Amino acid sequence: MAEVTGIDHIYITVSDLAKSEPFYDQVMMKVLGFRKNTFAIGGDPHIQYFNRHFGFVLRPARVHTSHEPYSPGLHHFCLRVDSIEDVHAVAQQLRAAGIVTTDAQLYPDYAPDYVATFFTDPDGIRLEVTNYREERRERHDHWHCVKPVP
Repeated sequence: MAEVTGIDHIYITVSDLAKSEPFYDQVMMKVLGFRKNTFAIGGDPHIQYFNRHFGFVLRPARVHTSHEPYSPGLHHFCLRVDSIEDVHAVAQQLRAAGIVTTDAQLYPDYAPDYVATFFTDPDGIRLEVTNYREERRERHDHWHCVKPVP
């Protein structure tokens, strides 16, 4: 059986590339250290932010409706940083860049060490940054011990 080793890329459809690009430049490049390129597919311009692990691509919408996180489709997108301190730093850097974000705080209902900050892109897509929690580290480091559910 082939093992999935990561997410290769994610496409987000935006209503206005000119409005979304400055927002994502701040978030992805200035705060999170991604790099950027542009390309076209079928004549449609695309903006890709990428790091060593995956690509996050903006493409123009063909249908113009508001994003509704509780309808079928994407609810939110969560990026993971290494530590709780990193989550606090990201929240601070986003606010310094003029992006409205929640305070980085503990969400014990999610996990005992779940710290996150939440913010929204120009189209209303909810974004989150959280820490690399102990449960995730344990799962990664001891995968051979995790029993599959039948």
